[in-house]
Amino acid sequence: MPTIYLIGDSTVEDGTEPFHGWGWAFGSFAAVPVVNRALGGRSSQSYWNEGLFTPVRAALCPGDALLIQFGHNDEKDDPDRHTDPENSYPDMLSRFCDAAIDAGALPVLVTPVCRRYFLHDGNLLYTHGEYPAAIRALAARRDLPLCDLQRASRALYRTLGPAETAKLFVRLAPGEYPAYPEGHDDYSHFNDAGARRVAELAAEEMARDPRCRAYIRITEGRTQ
Repeated sequence: MPTIYLIGDSTVEDGTEPFHGWGWAFGSFAAVPVVNRALGGRSSQSYWNEGLFTPVRAALCPGDALLIQFGHNDEKDDPDRHTDPENSYPDMLSRFCDAAIDAGALPVLVTPVCRRYFLHDGNLLYTHGEYPAAIRALAARRDLPLCDLQRASRALYRTLGPAETAKLFVRLAPGEYPAYPEGHDDYSHFNDAGARRVAELAAEEMARDPRCRAYIRITEGRTQ
């Protein structure tokens, strides 16, 4: 049976309570097994250079799908992680895509999910610069499936508004978790409910592309 492999950062990884990336819940919407190899703090460059992709590459088989979401850490001013959206970022993403294609698998490019930084007018701050546009351009140039989570999550958050959107993210009261004695209000990382909702968005995005539909559970035209 085909398998979906996920690679990415902390917004994708399984995580541990109370933090979960959307990949933790993605299996609920998939028609095939899901193997989540995302790891927090990684960019496209560091994931490759640390050898984290090596076992994924070895496991890929014909008919599998490889979902690739990086960007949150590629933006950072850290030479081990930073990539440029005009050149090194699409070049790194292309390495993953080429490896998948060589294995007979389907690469799916995923734009980084939105952070919840609302402006006073109720709009959302764009925090990923030119990275989402670089992914879209690469997907178009190479005719690869695009899972536009940046667009989809942005639309969801704007519909929900600041208060309801906040319920999808990790927010801890003082003393609730020993690791956060003063509490915590996270703008990037999901709780259980947030991970499930964004996983559903990812499945809905994949279902838009005929090349991806066989990997997603769809009933009467909707993901279930």
